[in-house]
Amino acid sequence: MASSTRDGDAHDGEIRLWREEDWWVARDVETGVTTQGPSREEALANLDEAVALHEGDTGREPTDAELRELGIDPADNTTGDREPPDVLD
Repeated sequence: MASSTRDGDAHDGEIRLWREEDWWVARDVETGVTTQGPSREEALANLDEAVALHEGDTGREPTDAELRELGIDPADNTTGDREPPDVLD
């Protein structure tokens, strides 16, 4: 999963994971984004989401190609036309 060069110039895909008291801490070396969670799995899932936010890969509409890759016919994707519910009401 992780790779880096020995000269310290590149850390593409390198993730560091360690435990601090009752929490697991996960850090993406390339971006510097760091998250935590009560388990390794949750710390890594949180890191995936945080890196996506950092890189601007969230909050956008999926492309037709991305929908097809997920087995969704773009013509049938009617939920994309609706406003999300207001969870504060």
